[in-house]
Amino acid sequence: MQMISDNLKSILSKLPKSVILVAVSKTKPNTAIMEAYDAGHRVFGENKVQDMVAKSEELPSDIQWHMIGHLQTNKVKFIAPFVSLIHGVDSLKLIKEIDKRAAQNNRIIDCLLQIHIAEEETKFGLSDIEATQVLAYAKHLNNVRIKGLMGVATNTRDESIVRNEFAGLKELFLKFQSVSEHLQIISMGMSTDYEIAIEQGSTMVRVGSAVFGRRN
Repeated sequence: MQMISDNLKSILSKLPKSVILVAVSKTKPNTAIMEAYDAGHRVFGENKVQDMVAKSEELPSDIQWHMIGHLQTNKVKFIAPFVSLIHGVDSLKLIKEIDKRAAQNNRIIDCLLQIHIAEEETKFGLSDIEATQVLAYAKHLNNVRIKGLMGVATNTRDESIVRNEFAGLKELFLKFQSVSEHLQIISMGMSTDYEIAIEQGSTMVRVGSAVFGRRN
């Protein structure tokens, strides 16, 4: 029972105060999430809409739920009433739908643009040019606020590749920040590479296995 609490303390001790830890609770039971909650943690990440909706209904209402997975347009309506931050905005179509569903719920939904920084083609994300277009379009929306950028590095043991990809995302963030006052968040870094991400300027890390243990 103590393991999750101890893991949280260990990770938080390594994070600068300015970095937010998203505890990635996907596939984890409510009992595990409640262990983290009882240890004082409130920010959790899920990658499946169905799971996030179910957990939000069963767990304390002050939890901040982050949607960290690829979000399909037809699923936005299910999380629009309560989602705290959507990490993976990767198209104009998706941002339009989020704005529409946020308006129906009288909310402004905070979002991050997912940038394709990895060498793998399988990763989702916008190119720099596409991100510029989405950011410009979002300025005219009333119910969406672009709060920053998110990126997933190449899955490799070569730290120089990961470091360069994170550095590139930070560079793009600074470029965008000069034209958009709401940009505050760089979400990069997971269990295997969050320390490199912080070194490169991450302000939000998404950590699962290092908090909860290996996925079931």
